[in-house]
Amino acid sequence: MNRKQKGQLAEEAACRFLLLNGVYVIDRNWRCRSGEIDIVAEDGEELVFVEVRSKQESSPYGTALDAVDARKQLQVRRTAEVYLHQQQRFDAKIRFDVIGVEFKVDGKWQITHVPYAF
Repeated sequence: MNRKQKGQLAEEAACRFLLLNGVYVIDRNWRCRSGEIDIVAEDGEELVFVEVRSKQESSPYGTALDAVDARKQLQVRRTAEVYLHQQQRFDAKIRFDVIGVEFKVDGKWQITHVPYAF
């Protein structure tokens, strides 16, 4: 499985995880000039922007969550501002979550969800 396929699998797993936990996915892979938001969802009255990252269990580069650094957080925030403007959701209560998907050597995966990550 290549990197793109793993990313798609991780996003599918994240969407299923959110749905099973009562979070309604309203958009996926939303793009504009400033970047992409992996998942846009609604959790009660909150609009949730979700960054999904995946890693192999044996990766020497830290966890999937470690990959959401300050630069990535700024990009997601800027992209969310464009989304809010285009959707005319100016008064929306928002939050930024991160979902890390770790692919295990046995073919399974583990999901870590961090609500209000940044």
